[in-house]
Amino acid sequence: MSVLSDPIAMEVFSNRLLSITEDMGNTLIRSSFSTNIKERKDCSVGLFAADGRLVAQASHIPLHLGSLMGSVKAVLQKYPASSMKEGDAFVCNDPFLAGGTHTPDIAIVTPVFIEGKARFLAANVGHHSDIGGPTPGSISGGAPTIFSEGLRIPVIRLAREGEIDDDLLWMIAHNSREPEERALDLKVQVASNQRGVMLMQQLAERMGLEATMAAVDDVLAYTARRLRNRIRDMQDGSSSFEAWLDDDGVGGDPIAIKATVTVEGERLVVDFAGSAKQARGAMNVAESALRATVYYAVKALLDPGLLPNQGMADGIEIKAPPGSIVNPNFPAATGARSITCNKVARALFGAFAGLLPPEKAMAASLDSVPVMIFSGERRRLDGTFVYLESMGGGIGARMQGDGMDGVHVHVTNTSNLPAEALENEYALLVDEYALVNGSGGAGTHRGGLGIARQIRATRDGVIFSARSDGHILGAPGLEGGLEGGKAHLILDPGTNSAQELSSKAANIVLKAGQSVRLETPGGGGYGKPQGRDPKALARDIADGKLTRAEAERDYGPELVAKALAA
Repeated sequence: MSVLSDPIAMEVFSNRLLSITEDMGNTLIRSSFSTNIKERKDCSVGLFAADGRLVAQASHIPLHLGSLMGSVKAVLQKYPASSMKEGDAFVCNDPFLAGGTHTPDIAIVTPVFIEGKARFLAANVGHHSDIGGPTPGSISGGAPTIFSEGLRIPVIRLAREGEIDDDLLWMIAHNSREPEERALDLKVQVASNQRGVMLMQQLAERMGLEATMAAVDDVLAYTARRLRNRIRDMQDGSSSFEAWLDDDGVGGDPIAIKATVTVEGERLVVDFAGSAKQARGAMNVAESALRATVYYAVKALLDPGLLPNQGMADGIEIKAPPGSIVNPNFPAATGARSITCNKVARALFGAFAGLLPPEKAMAASLDSVPVMIFSGERRRLDGTFVYLESMGGGIGARMQGDGMDGVHVHVTNTSNLPAEALENEYALLVDEYALVNGSGGAGTHRGGLGIARQIRATRDGVIFSARSDGHILGAPGLEGGLEGGKAHLILDPGTNSAQELSSKAANIVLKAGQSVRLETPGGGGYGKPQGRDPKALARDIADGKLTRAEAERDYGPELVAKALAA
């Protein structure tokens, strides 16, 4: 009989696994030194079987699901579990050599020894704010190849039987603009995995090794069966949708990403034929990142309660043309892959809409990861800094209600860096952090509002870069809803010298007192604007989410008059 044939036992064991990953994640976040991990939580952790199957992942960043799965696969290809020693730890980051998604995401993989053999693997990935290269932050939308994106790390043994290789550690660290921070965070990543090792050993000791291994197999089989059931419940057929990037990172015309979803019984095929060729800039999506985005979309749309493990991955076939933006050839740059991945998610949500009930449909969101990066001397002149901030925006409206304002969407899920922490650490001041009023697409249900973040340099020589999208094409509405507001990147806003910058601006040197403002896109509206509840429209006007003039433009003077008279 299956060890977890009892649904209560299944739930208890699944939560035991998740609690271990959550504990690992908390250790990583609380112990790290960089603001990017300790404050913004740009990291993820997971547990794997010794054969590379994903057992559990903490609920951090969906895109890191691909980084972890790809890194573990690469580690096992070079160092089979049978060759590992207790206390070993392996490091890697490269999308082509080591299953990563972009170079700033550095993964650490550690074997879990139980009864003398490596039975599981603990893994984590952290986004390091800089890993070298010509642009602070190691990512530029216009990077021509991966050689412009910092240090490439193939699979290397970082720790041997509990002893960290300091020579290797400092080699990696000194290829960054912040070597001490890199070294300290890498040590924390190794220690966080050791926390997972201990907890898995304790679980196996309580349950017994045989029962633990059988329970893992059962959880993965249950997830696979549950996903096949959800696919079987869908109508057979195919549906396609195109999403568009403003450019390929270098400029030029908008870039298409096409997804076709096909359902045949319990079989789900996702095909990206028709997508644009490999980008000239850093907008390319490596295999691991594409897989993570597809798994996220399937989970979100078919079964949000589905456990993020190998059982989910095994039920989906993914096809992507070689040499395309979603399956690039070496040495393509992949640094800005998160922007493209969110556009891939837009294409998937649009394609699935043709196969799912209307209540599951949603207008497009900002579907990007706008990022501001500043680098310079610290406020106290005690070294240099590289600060990056990935920002949220508006979520698309749904049949059931308005979209959320000012949040991350799809495959990213980081926190913001509080203004107080930013100003304490860096030679920067936050002039404004607010919602972009009027940016939500009009409709029976309104799209969410974008975010404005305006930051000022307090000394000369601060270097600024950005990567963003949605400056040319806004988020499309659905069922008659209007497009969401577009993004804007402005140098010296509100002055006579104000200048609209490119969405992929890089290496702009600021003088003391100069500021940069990034406004992120709003979400698309759902349903015709004339169908909006007058009371909801009145609340939006009263709350300043749009002006009366904007309301009259999008909803019509008659509906606005009715709303304000209510």
